[in-house]
Amino acid sequence: MKSQLYLLLSALLFLLLVAGAPPKSALPTEIGPYVLNYPTYFGDELARYPSNPMTKEGVFLGRMLFYEKRLSGNNKMSCGTCHQQARAFTDGKAVSRGIDGKEGRRSAMSLVNLLWVRNLFWDGRAATLEEQAAVPIQDSLEMHQSLEQGVAKLQRTSIYPPLFKLVFGSEQITKENLVKAIAQFERTLISSNSRYDQYLQGKYQPTGAELTGSILFMTHPTPENALRGANCGDCHAGPKTFMDYFHNNGLEANPKDVGREGVTKRYQNRGMFRIPSLRNIALTAPYMHDGRFKTLSEVLDHYNEHLQPSATLSPLLIEATNQRGGKSLLLTPEEKESVLAFLNMLTDSTFITDPRFSDPFVKATASRK
Repeated sequence: MKSQLYLLLSALLFLLLVAGAPPKSALPTEIGPYVLNYPTYFGDELARYPSNPMTKEGVFLGRMLFYEKRLSGNNKMSCGTCHQQARAFTDGKAVSRGIDGKEGRRSAMSLVNLLWVRNLFWDGRAATLEEQAAVPIQDSLEMHQSLEQGVAKLQRTSIYPPLFKLVFGSEQITKENLVKAIAQFERTLISSNSRYDQYLQGKYQPTGAELTGSILFMTHPTPENALRGANCGDCHAGPKTFMDYFHNNGLEANPKDVGREGVTKRYQNRGMFRIPSLRNIALTAPYMHDGRFKTLSEVLDHYNEHLQPSATLSPLLIEATNQRGGKSLLLTPEEKESVLAFLNMLTDSTFITDPRFSDPFVKATASRK
């Protein structure tokens, strides 16, 4: 059985090359279970996916589909259009534009360390990556094409039916297997080689500003005990710098975008959004769900002195101050610079250049038909 699979893979590689698919160097050379690698300090509280076991060939197919423009209504847009590797899988825009030129509703979130995320999108409306993958393809403001239409396009190619057979056992492409493959690829997008990781592993000595910033970042201020802190770690906790929760972070007293409330229909969730990971945060401007802040300095200024009170404002922010009786965080300019130094430690240059995550079609010279 194993030898038959390898023969099928060899024939498939030849077919892909003839069809103008990714160059041979980008094609899978092995098949079998895909082993995920991540630091032990990331923990094993993973979002489980027993109905979609990961394989090397499945991840490769998902990578192709992630960058496949046939999945859009005009064949000009892919998932990778709004989630660009060089920008830590964001697109540098406040809100993205879809194939019809219409602006989307929110900023494209970074796709990073998704193994630990149980609520996808800013409002958490998708419980799995399989559910998430189907949404932008079909959204009229984004790729604007039904899954059925996308499947039909792929079925007519010489490239995809054999690949789907290799991964799922049948050349008959289904929308269920389409999103399963994309989800497999997205689960491999692990960022764990920043200077912060190297520090945690004893391989990097932080500068004075970076070390001070890391302490401030993780510390909840307690002025009664003369303990100063930036309060970031209350929400962006631990080495992954995120928590799978939702908070109103004081952007507006009367939120124009109700956030999580739109999913739960509960007023107490008004203006709440998912807490994103801050991994590679220096690369993912502009910031917040609507991209309102252009720089990290603006973000710190918001938390330091511009929180807008509301009934659902996070209690973790209401009580955070570095001065007895203070009404805001009240970090000094020097402390803010130190926090910025720490945030820049979270950039993982290997993640944004890793060929395993890159567009496999970039080097293709022949027309893909």
